[in-house]
Amino acid sequence: MDIVLLKDVERLGEAGAVVKVKEGYARNYLLPTGLAVPATPEQLERLETAKRHQQAHADRLKAQALSVKQKIEARSITLRLNLGEDGKPFGSITAHDVLEALRTDGLALEKHALQLEQPIKALGIYEIPVRLHAEVSAVAKVWVVKE
Repeated sequence: MDIVLLKDVERLGEAGAVVKVKEGYARNYLLPTGLAVPATPEQLERLETAKRHQQAHADRLKAQALSVKQKIEARSITLRLNLGEDGKPFGSITAHDVLEALRTDGLALEKHALQLEQPIKALGIYEIPVRLHAEVSAVAKVWVVKE
């Protein structure tokens, strides 16, 4: 019996897959629990429509990420670090500081998008990777200057 999976089923397939299973397994387990529906022409058409909508949504998200990437890479951020008399820093530049600087420039990003491994504790120019989408990454240029 051919069925369309509505949810991921371990050792059988992912949601949206059309699989062939024994009739008893489908009738006694998959169909009553709502994990699958019979693979009728109507269900297959709904499946294709849903896949097209998901693909269009994924394409829109990727296009938005590419737009944000261009904006990030077109500008640089200047942050100030407080230094003592002997050149030792008071505090550090964290991912939160970089995100706030990007927000003031009009780019609201998620906290986890910025991939700053350790806080910045020295003056200089830093390139910080920003993960915007599964397929799109940008590099934010950060200038750390003395306050």
